[in-house]
Amino acid sequence: MTVGVGALVVRDDGALLIGRRIKRGEPETWCLPGGHVESGESFEAAALREVEEETGIRDVAEPRVFTVVLSGDARVTAGVEIRLTVQTVVAATLEPHVFERWIWARPGELPHPLFPASAAVLAAWRGRPIHPGWSSYAVGRR
Repeated sequence: MTVGVGALVVRDDGALLIGRRIKRGEPETWCLPGGHVESGESFEAAALREVEEETGIRDVAEPRVFTVVLSGDARVTAGVEIRLTVQTVVAATLEPHVFERWIWARPGELPHPLFPASAAVLAAWRGRPIHPGWSSYAVGRR
């Protein structure tokens, strides 16, 4: 089983951070910051670490887990919402072998295709049905 996080980094204007994923051996997609949860790490800590490692962004408020999604092939991904404390931050491309660039996009204007786990987390966040083969479990309240 693979356990990961997908971080929704949200600006005050509602825009989300999303990256052009160009990882070798995979189709090119658009993806939320995120990755694997390390041993002993909480979902929130993993989301903060991944955001900093991938984008350099550290100016954030308390992260909040809002969903856990499960794929048909036993991949578990926690959706973690993270609000910025400084609205003018610029995301750096710190892993150019994985992400070509980062952009800010409104939830209704996200580029496609989306990385499957990101699509599931975003659907849960927006209260929309997720793709067949995925399940979503709400955590806490929004």
